[in-house]
Amino acid sequence: MTDHVQVSTATPTKDDAVHLAGSAVKARLAAGAQVLGPVTSVFWHLGEYGTGEEYKVLLTTTREQYPALEAHLLAEHPWDNPEVIATPIVAGAARALEWIERSAGSQN
Repeated sequence: MTDHVQVSTATPTKDDAVHLAGSAVKARLAAGAQVLGPVTSVFWHLGEYGTGEEYKVLLTTTREQYPALEAHLLAEHPWDNPEVIATPIVAGAARALEWIERSAGSQN
């Protein structure tokens, strides 16, 4: 187990996704981010079954930075109650993990 996480959320548009990714990386809350999509989502929302087209945002950060990243994503997200989930990174290339540590939270 490492001290790193991959954080995911989804947005209604590519522009929203790129904004979230860019603002988090520029703030050094995440080392990097990818925008995937469009993807088709299937979900329950407000008690109703639905489907929709969304853009997935994946970000890498440290466990220590996660609370600040979560707060940032919730504040900047276009939806009132977006799904924001952190998944532990159980293993990774040493150089990649070191890069995450240097980049997320660093003022360099």
